[in-house]
Amino acid sequence: MDDGADGTRRTPPDARWDLFHRWGPYALLTLGSLVSVATADLLMSASGRRAATVLVVLAVLLQLGWGRVRDRRPGPSAAGAVYYLLRWVLAFALTWLNPFFAFYATIGYFGAERVLPRRWVKPGLFATAVVMSGSQSGGLPPKGPVGWVVLGGVLVVNLLMLSVFSHFAAQEEERTRIQDETIGELETANARLRQALDENAALHAQLLLQAREAGVADERRRLAAEIHDTIAQGLAGIIAQLEVVTVGEDPDFVRAHVRRAQDLARHSLGEARRSVQNLSPLDLEHDLLHEALARTVDAWGIRHGVRADFTVTGTLHRLHTEIEATLLRVAQEALSNAGRHAGASRVGVTLSFMGDEVSLDVRDDGRGFDPLCLAPRSGTAGFGLDGMRARTERIAGTVTVESEPGHGTAVCARVPLVPHEH
Repeated sequence: MDDGADGTRRTPPDARWDLFHRWGPYALLTLGSLVSVATADLLMSASGRRAATVLVVLAVLLQLGWGRVRDRRPGPSAAGAVYYLLRWVLAFALTWLNPFFAFYATIGYFGAERVLPRRWVKPGLFATAVVMSGSQSGGLPPKGPVGWVVLGGVLVVNLLMLSVFSHFAAQEEERTRIQDETIGELETANARLRQALDENAALHAQLLLQAREAGVADERRRLAAEIHDTIAQGLAGIIAQLEVVTVGEDPDFVRAHVRRAQDLARHSLGEARRSVQNLSPLDLEHDLLHEALARTVDAWGIRHGVRADFTVTGTLHRLHTEIEATLLRVAQEALSNAGRHAGASRVGVTLSFMGDEVSLDVRDDGRGFDPLCLAPRSGTAGFGLDGMRARTERIAGTVTVESEPGHGTAVCARVPLVPHEH
C-alpha cells in the first residue's frame, strides 16, 4: 500500500482488483440472493426457491474451491476455463429462476481475461451477455415471439456496448504496455547514465591525480632549476674565493676574498629560502594578489638595485586561489630571469583586470634575446619560459614573449578571470 497526501494508506490499483476478484463474487451473489428473496413471492415458485437455495450453496462451494486453485495456479489456465464455465452455468440457472440473480452473472464481465485462455475470452463474454440480456428483457425463457425479439434486441445492444468497452480496454492496455516499455527504457537509460557518471567521476579523480603529479613534477623541476642556477653557482663562487684565500698571503687580499665568499654565502642562503618558500604561495596567505605582487616587485628591485614599478589597471577582483598562485609564480620567475639574464636598468610589472580575463605583463629594458633561437629547457636547465607556459596552460591561460636583442623583453601571461570561491 502507498501513503496518500493526507497520510492515509492507499491500496494500489492492482491490489484493489485482486480484492474485487477474490471477494466480489461473494458480494454479488449475496446481493442477488437478497433481492431474489425479496421478490421470491412474485417471481419464484416453492420448488424454484428450493432449487435456487441449492444453486447458491453450490456457487459458494465453487468459489471456495476456486480460491484455493487460484492461489496455486494464478493466471489463465484450463482450470480457470472450467471454473468460468461452471460459474456461468450456475449464474444462467439462477437467472432463469429469478432475473435478479443477474447481479451474480455480472462477475463474468470482469473475470474473463484473468481466468480464460485468450481464444476463449470472447466466447465467455458473449455467454455472459446472453445471461444479462435475458435478465434485462424480462427473464428467461422469453415469453412468446415478442419476448424473443426483445431478447435479441437487448443482446445486440449488450454486444455493441461490450465491443466498445473492449475497444477502450484494449487501448488502455496498449497505453499501459507502451508506458511500461517507456519506464523500462528510462530505467535502462538511468542505469547507463549512472554508469557514465561513475566512469566520469573515476576519470575526474584520475585527472586530478595526474594534475597533482604534474604539479609535483613542475615543482621538482623548478626547485632543481633554482638550485642549479642560483645556489649551485653561489657555492661554486664560494669555493673559488676560498681557494684563492688558501694561496694568498696579503691580509687585505685575503679579507677581500673572504668578504666576497661571505656575501655569496648570504646570497645563496637567501636564494635557498626563496626557493623553499616558493613551493607554496606563502605570500598569498594574508595578502591579495596585487598586494603580494607589489611586495615581490619592491623586494626584487631592492635586491638587484634596479628600478621596479608595479601598476594595477581595471577593477580589482579576488581571484580563485589557483589563478592567484599561478600569476604570482609567473611574476617571480619572470623577475628572476630578468635579474639573472637581462642586465636591465628598469623593470615594470602590470596587473590588468579586463572583463573576463586577467593579464600580467613583466617588461624590462635589458639586453633582450631572439625568441626563435631560444631552445626549450629540460632536465635541470631551469624553469624558464616553458615552465611558465605549462603553469598557465593548466588553468586555460597563455604566455607570450616579445623580445629583441638590445631592446628588452616583455612577458605577458593571460588567464581567465575566475572569482574566488567563498
